[in-house]
Amino acid sequence: MIIPVILSGGSGTRLWPLSRALYPKQLLSLIGEKTMLQETVLRLAATDDIGPVYCVCNESHRFLVAEQLHEIDVNIGEIILEPKGRNTAPAAAIAAMLVTEKHPGAIMLILPADHVILDTLAFGLAVAAGKSAAEEGGLVTFGIVPASAETGYGYIRASVQPEGEKGAYPVAEFVEKPDRETAERYLASGDYFWNSGIFLFKAESYLLELEAHAPAIVAACREALGKAVADLDFLRLDSEAFCASPSDSIDYAVMEKTTKAALVPLNAGWNDVGAWSALWDVQERDDAGNVKRGDVLVHNVKNSYIHATSRLVTAVGLDGYIIVETADAVLVASRDSVQDVKALVEELKKRERDEVEIHRRVYRPWGTYETVDFSDRFKVKRITVNPGAALSLQKHHFRAEHWVVVKGTAQVTVGEKKITLIEDQSTYIPVGEFHRLENTGQTPLELIEVQSGSYLGEDDIVRVEDRYGRQ
Repeated sequence: MIIPVILSGGSGTRLWPLSRALYPKQLLSLIGEKTMLQETVLRLAATDDIGPVYCVCNESHRFLVAEQLHEIDVNIGEIILEPKGRNTAPAAAIAAMLVTEKHPGAIMLILPADHVILDTLAFGLAVAAGKSAAEEGGLVTFGIVPASAETGYGYIRASVQPEGEKGAYPVAEFVEKPDRETAERYLASGDYFWNSGIFLFKAESYLLELEAHAPAIVAACREALGKAVADLDFLRLDSEAFCASPSDSIDYAVMEKTTKAALVPLNAGWNDVGAWSALWDVQERDDAGNVKRGDVLVHNVKNSYIHATSRLVTAVGLDGYIIVETADAVLVASRDSVQDVKALVEELKKRERDEVEIHRRVYRPWGTYETVDFSDRFKVKRITVNPGAALSLQKHHFRAEHWVVVKGTAQVTVGEKKITLIEDQSTYIPVGEFHRLENTGQTPLELIEVQSGSYLGEDDIVRVEDRYGRQ
């Protein structure tokens, strides 16, 4: 049996402003209708003998990850919550410990949640080609057949030149990102492959090699798992123990040190979508070489990627540009400079801008809210509560709230009272009063919330009861 382990802990800062810390690229629909996380799971249909899906994700993304997995009706083995990102080696170790316990002898297929693979059949064949080596104790990595002399990827050299892209070949070396001249030489040799970050190995085999080469990671992960607690749909690792683990990748911790590394060539339209230019590369372009998403109108524009999410975006006389519009930010960059978006994000962090963390529309386990307008003393939100969902029973120290229902039916708790509100009805929540909003109906509840007070920050919430386990 092959157990897929989806690593969904990244933040995708190079795809800002669409990708943000609390809503990163793997949770976005960047190529088709499904999100990148969902596409990663769905392409497993081309692979035989697949077992339940394990997913390792950031604690702050847990409800979004669970919702997206439930939407595609996947057999979930475990959703493992990382209290803090420690790179891929500890994440895979936690999954391996669980798989060893629940599925002895199973093979793990380690998959980043934010990659594009256009040819799912070729991907399934490559996994099948590596299965025998994994069953014999090998640690298989998938090397992307290079289409160009890329300097942004690490490379893997096979010990012999692969023939026909079939089977697993011993790894001779891993090499860092090369300069242009070196990359050209790698491409011409036929011995080098891009490092994909996709792996196939028995859970037991990985743990043995990790114990040999990075025992501190194993010790920290065993303690974190031993003290883990179940929380709704999730497995919550012990924070102190997990954060004590060294932060290291599977490559550095194991693959570059083991004698059991093997490479399977993969030629399946792979892209790690590391920058906006990658989305221009992998999507269908019009006759002028443009990719346009959303409400976009252009004149004399060529070879550009333009993405509108909330309004009309127009462009004139551009060649080779990236334009990405969201409700609260706009990015304009040349295609050659998109790697520098990360520097913009770092500057926004220094300035403590909210646009780094969240979109104007914020997702919660009960639904969403979107800030419509705000000033020093007031804030207006549009709130949507999913059918059967409820906000926590809470109070605020500094703000009062006025709720106006615009669609659906709300059940509202204010102090000791419970009232039902329908469209065009409203209620007032005084400062310091405990309150709760529930949607007991079958359709989404929509309302406008007007906050007023001396402080309107999201941290002014005192929860006394929450069905989603939030503090």
